Amino acid sequence: MHRLRIVITALTALAGIGSTAWSQIGNLMSFDDKLLHYGIRVGLSRSKFDLEFTRDDDIRTAVQGTASYYSEGFHIAVVGDLRVGRYFNLRALPGITLIDRDIYYNWEPGYMAAHPLLERHRSVESVYGDLPLEIKFRAWRWNNFRPYLTGGGSYSFDFSSLRKNKNNNDESIIRLNSNEFRYTVGVGADFFLRYVKFAVELKMAFGINDLHILDNELYTRSIDGMHSRTLMISFTFEG
Repeated sequence: MHRLRIVITALTALAGIGSTAWSQIGNLMSFDDKLLHYGIRVGLSRSKFDLEFTRDDDIRTAVQGTASYYSEGFHIAVVGDLRVGRYFNLRALPGITLIDRDIYYNWEPGYMAAHPLLERHRSVESVYGDLPLEIKFRAWRWNNFRPYLTGGGSYSFDFSSLRKNKNNNDESIIRLNSNEFRYTVGVGADFFLRYVKFAVELKMAFGINDLHILDNELYTRSIDGMHSRTLMISFTFEG
């Protein structure tokens, strides 16, 4: 019942925004002429690792399979938007992302007494401080609706890695590179409401650098490379 109420509330809100978008009464007609404006963004994300596997035959005998699947996360950011042309804006979106990703391992039975299970998984928790910089290309405005495309890059620092790297003797912890660089592509739409501009955006972020830190544990030696891939849906309020 609680979930049903949430769904009904969300659908009602979206219906109201949709009716406003196609209203013949224009809201905030000069909003996009501002040289600089600010906002706040919140959203949900789904992230996983793209894994490259070791070529070591001994390790491949012990670890028959390794996989990472999409897991949920949350992000919040401040928006700074600079108008650089009629259809282009430069956007800085410093923020924080909380994400929990899982890696699953399939073990060969009997290989090691210390690892008797056929399947194990390791959870990788990260708290990122993000510094994205993007270009926003805006299409023509129709009434109170304006679609757009985005593209850019991002630097992220994983604060959780500071704690993980101190626990060097804990074999259950998978340590990651603290610094990550990503490129992003996205699509979204602005809705001009009576007092604020509201936006919905869908974006993909692809990790550029290898996050993998090699140590003496079999969990990490079975992997040769690790890059992140993240799908984000965001809701932005700008004023």
